[in-house]
Amino acid sequence: MEVRARAPGKIILAGEHAVVHGSAAVAAAIDLYTSSSIRLLPAGDADAVELDLKDSGLTFSWACSRLRDVLGEGCCKAEAPRPCSSDELAALAKLLEEQEIPEAKIWLSAGLSAFLFLYTSILGFKPGRVVVSSDLPMGAGLGSSAAFCVSMSGALLTAAGVVAVAGGSQGEEWQVFEKDDLELVNRWAFQGEKIIHGKPSGIDNAVSTFGSMIKFKKGTLTNLKSRNPVKMLITDTRVGRNTKALVAGVSERASRHPDAMASVFNAVNSISEELSSIVELAAEDEIAITSKEDKLAELMEMNQGLLQCMGVSHASIETVLRTTLKYNLVSKLTGAGGGGCVLTLIPTCILFTS
Repeated sequence: MEVRARAPGKIILAGEHAVVHGSAAVAAAIDLYTSSSIRLLPAGDADAVELDLKDSGLTFSWACSRLRDVLGEGCCKAEAPRPCSSDELAALAKLLEEQEIPEAKIWLSAGLSAFLFLYTSILGFKPGRVVVSSDLPMGAGLGSSAAFCVSMSGALLTAAGVVAVAGGSQGEEWQVFEKDDLELVNRWAFQGEKIIHGKPSGIDNAVSTFGSMIKFKKGTLTNLKSRNPVKMLITDTRVGRNTKALVAGVSERASRHPDAMASVFNAVNSISEELSSIVELAAEDEIAITSKEDKLAELMEMNQGLLQCMGVSHASIETVLRTTLKYNLVSKLTGAGGGGCVLTLIPTCILFTS
């Protein structure tokens, strides 16, 4: 039997980086997905765990006996998500050293470590073949790592018989988990995210797990109901960056300038709180819609300025900001910054002139 699961990417409307330091952030799922499929194999036919990364054109394989030798019997309790210990991280690094990872794709190492941790923690050392494919550009601020961890956790937990789909309408290709099962998927995905990013806030895996639009603060998730469509253009600068390094850089700046950065984080928190309230307001006519969108644009503009204060903007991002400003459109980076993707708010009523 083959188990398939998919999870969406995300955009952050306000609050990236500051959310790691306790501020609120607002994020929304987007219609781009990462899919993971798992086929468990009879022990007599195979003795390996194989991972096929379709988009990278790479396949990795670990003998189950080798995984057991290096990782030990460990603790396979799928119902109880746990962090990866420093000893386990060292053991995972040893397993990756035995793989022929191309130098140009060495950045895959963190994701491979997260995969091995999730697989062996949930399924133990059962042989199987896993295939991953994605619509999301990697390292671009659209939550590709979270979508990977969420889809992988969902598929693994289903294959382990720990969670089950809640059912769906006749003929639907994809079905959904119950709320408690989603919580379990989210908690496992967060452990994978910690391996990849070090100290993530948890917002990426939360919005990828639960979808829709959310406000996230100190681990608490609040669902937001947008009364009017919020249209965003996503521009990929195609400049890669290291999320873990950018997050660490903001923390280092905060340690050097604690009072100034505390004020920055507090300001971002106020922006996120106000933005979440505006999103839920109902605008009944064109004037009200325009007023609502003008306020959203101002908040996004202020948030971008504060992200620049944190040191996470980039020349490529500034180029997009200047270009869209020529058309009176407001943009901001989304995600870690340092390149990646930029959001541009597209007003409902807009007139372009040549």
